[in-house]
Amino acid sequence: MAQKSEIEWTDATWNPVTGCTKIGPGCDNCYAERFAERWRGIEGHPYEQGFDMRLWPSRLGQPALWKKPRMIFVNSMSDLFHKDVPREFIDCVFEAMESADWHVYQVLTKRSSLMRNYVRHRYGGGRVPTHIWLGVSVEDAAHKGRIEHLRQINSDARFISFEPLLGPIGVVDLTGIAWAIVGGESGPGARPMEAAWATALRIACEQYEVAFFFKQWGGARPKSGGRLLEGEEWNGFPWPIVPKSIIAELA
Repeated sequence: MAQKSEIEWTDATWNPVTGCTKIGPGCDNCYAERFAERWRGIEGHPYEQGFDMRLWPSRLGQPALWKKPRMIFVNSMSDLFHKDVPREFIDCVFEAMESADWHVYQVLTKRSSLMRNYVRHRYGGGRVPTHIWLGVSVEDAAHKGRIEHLRQINSDARFISFEPLLGPIGVVDLTGIAWAIVGGESGPGARPMEAAWATALRIACEQYEVAFFFKQWGGARPKSGGRLLEGEEWNGFPWPIVPKSIIAELA
């Protein structure tokens, strides 16, 4: 079953794929790898293979069993668009999301061009269903190209996770983006985030009318530095694209 999540911007996680490989500096201190490797070699544990990639066909039907509408972070322990995930399995994941359409699915990737290409093929240039939110992770200015790939997807629910934010993003075009999440790194060896980097993104979101969510400062633990930016909590959410069924559950 999907698991209740402590991540502030979602309700639950669903992992039809687990395991991944590093693709950029944002992966250096991967929380998912750190968690999974704790269990390597423990027979019968879901992570007995550590952070090696594994497909879980048995989990594909889980969203349909969860009757209350929820926001579901898809593959919090992997990347659905990793090159080693077969297209046929990605098809199965999308079919599950399309079928159990009373949920919102938040799909986040660093492999932005592969996501763009897959979505174009699947929907033939048509619009992605509004309950399937597609996002990219951007950790620094060198990886802003992922935003352009995201913008090339025909969707009303594009979002960006600037987490862990490892450097200034600089001038950024947020046209067509619905939501931005900003956060610092947490865990052993966490690299600090400067306030100016986060504030610059908040101002950019204001300029482009993008919902802004400040998740954390980070540190040894996710909550070490709290959630205040400029003395305030920023809990922006793209409410115009949230289905009424979800809003009713949150009321």
